[in-house]
Amino acid sequence: MTGTDAASPVPPAASARASWRDSLAVYLQPRVLIVMFLGFASGLPLALSGSTLLVWMREAGVDLGTIGLFALVGTPYTLKFLWAPLVDALHVPLLSRWLGRRRGWLVIAQLLLIAAILLLALTDPARSPLLVALGALLVAAASATQDIVVDAFRVESLPENEQAAGMASYVAAYRIGMLVSTAGALFLVSAYEGAGLTRGAAWMWGYCSMAALVLIGTVTALIATEPEQSRLADQATSGEGAFKRVLHAAIGAFSEFLTRPDAAAVLAFVVLFKFTDAFSGTMTAPFVIDLGYSRNDYAAIVKGVGLVATLIGGFAGGYVARRYSLVASLWIGAVVQALSNLAFAWLSTVAVSQWALALAISVENFTGAIGTVIFVAYLSALCKNPLHTATQYALLTALAAVGRTYLSAGAGYVAAATGWPAFFSISVAMALPSLLLLAWLQRRGHFAALGLVKV
Repeated sequence: MTGTDAASPVPPAASARASWRDSLAVYLQPRVLIVMFLGFASGLPLALSGSTLLVWMREAGVDLGTIGLFALVGTPYTLKFLWAPLVDALHVPLLSRWLGRRRGWLVIAQLLLIAAILLLALTDPARSPLLVALGALLVAAASATQDIVVDAFRVESLPENEQAAGMASYVAAYRIGMLVSTAGALFLVSAYEGAGLTRGAAWMWGYCSMAALVLIGTVTALIATEPEQSRLADQATSGEGAFKRVLHAAIGAFSEFLTRPDAAAVLAFVVLFKFTDAFSGTMTAPFVIDLGYSRNDYAAIVKGVGLVATLIGGFAGGYVARRYSLVASLWIGAVVQALSNLAFAWLSTVAVSQWALALAISVENFTGAIGTVIFVAYLSALCKNPLHTATQYALLTALAAVGRTYLSAGAGYVAAATGWPAFFSISVAMALPSLLLLAWLQRRGHFAALGLVKV
């Protein structure tokens, strides 16, 4: 035989190159790229009613206790399952006929989001905190509605061989969107101040710029095609009235899930898995400002080193989940994201230093991205039926937001009472309930019953 014979073994180096090309090609598939840009659109608004708003409030002189209570404006993220059946069952007038059910809802949610961000831009945290709270609440409501649609679109549109690339791209882009609305927004505010605007005007135009970036998601929705699963599910219920479709979406989603074995423990685990991250994350921005770092210090680190750590962490999470079983991956994600809080506890005890801040932010972003990829894969594995994908996924992600919204509402008071080193040590301990539930569900065979989960 010659070296070109078909029976000759493929050299390992050539096989590795071919595998790498195949993997890269999957990330360039149109559906994966659409999901990536929608991930950016989902991640962008979260910080605008969260950490970025808290920096604005802290600079305006708002006290830590009030800042901590502003975690409650995230309530729509925890209640979005209540209107998710409307998204699953109803059509947006004109837009759904033109674009399809999922894309019609995407466009209307993004238009509402732009209006809400512009309203928040016109508020003043020092003079009218209640108006700020209302604006932030509207931003969170529009953002939560967008999340409902994007999550359903992602689950329904990607075929099996693109799920891994789609998941990694979605989470990486989501985190980039968050970084743009944190570090990017802070840089813009500083640039506007440097151009001669007052601090209040600089914040206003910073938020207006973020509203303009929402159009990236709108353009993506217009370019995308309606998922085939969504179209078929829509046809299957086309003969039913609007009320009946909503009722079926709501009852079907909840009853199917709640009749599963150990449903209550699963829901509690969903609530608590990211709680350690959420409890500390609520106060990260005020913490950095209180240590003496400037707004630009924080923005530069988050935008630069933090972005790199996020991207590496996202793909590291995908590698972990491919390399290990789902339950082993969840153990790894739960432990590393809890221990990352010790980096901030250490940061609070050292002198103000750019490299120290970079290290702490990098550790948090890297481990947080690992935990997020693994957790999103777990949530996706729990959602099976295209008739109510949006409702089930909204229920699960709403529960996941409970830790960030309600359980973390008192984080500011804890930080004020204990000091920063003790606060972040306490944040590590907040992971214990989720670890106990993880062990219990593992013994009950919950994760094995889900079967093979490709991440």
